[in-house]
Amino acid sequence: MADTPENGAAAPQEPPQVQLQILAQFIRDMSFENIVVQKGVTGEVQPDMQVSVAVDARKRTTPNQYEVTLKTKVESKNRPDGATLFLLELDYGAVFQIEGVPEDQLHPFLLIECPRQVFPYVRRIVSDVTRDGNFPPVNLQNIDFVALYRQQIAQRAAEAAPKADA
Repeated sequence: MADTPENGAAAPQEPPQVQLQILAQFIRDMSFENIVVQKGVTGEVQPDMQVSVAVDARKRTTPNQYEVTLKTKVESKNRPDGATLFLLELDYGAVFQIEGVPEDQLHPFLLIECPRQVFPYVRRIVSDVTRDGNFPPVNLQNIDFVALYRQQIAQRAAEAAPKADA
């Protein structure tokens, strides 16, 4: 006999269980320019580090598969003269199998939860590459992907606003 409440109405269905699986991870593109070795730096060196991160996601042709790319740029400049010491650019991708996420929540899920899953690998690569480039290893701080997502949404809205006024 089916499970139904005593009044005969059907029991409410539970939302589907969210399933997230990383199918592959890869370096899409990476560049490390060690300017100090190429050009040299004279005088006192006081590094000033600038880190920028962006996230991109796209649907793949296979059902429920998405590719998420975490784009990281680390630039170190010498404070006294502004000369670049090194520049590291890393595009790190991952393919995810995602099921059970409602369509209206998929966009933030892809740009918040998926990058959280691969960020430790990006951190490790940045640390290893800078250390192997003869610099102290750069240990990226944790990233608030919720704040980054909100910032990207606000930026897109600001870019779309002038077009709407024209």
